[in-house]
Amino acid sequence: MQVKVIGGELSPDEVQVYVDAIRRRHPEQIVRKIEFTLHDDFVDVRYEYDNVPFERIRRITGYLVGSLDRFNDAKRAEESERVKHTTEEEAEVKHELF
Repeated sequence: MQVKVIGGELSPDEVQVYVDAIRRRHPEQIVRKIEFTLHDDFVDVRYEYDNVPFERIRRITGYLVGSLDRFNDAKRAEESERVKHTTEEEAEVKHELF
């Protein structure tokens, strides 16, 4: 974790108190970067979390899937032949491109 202190100094114990408080608020997240800006009466704390990897899930032919890897030939054909719906905005963009 990157720690940056602006406008003064914080002891490692003080930094740890803030880190622990952030972790208690969002225990499922991993803090990647934390920045402290020290002022006369308060400390401004800004922090960033690590990116959370995710897999896009779509509903295709009645199944929730991330990819078509496990589909047999019939399901792949069904997916390729299905009607794909677009919004008016997407249709206008396609029309402008062609």
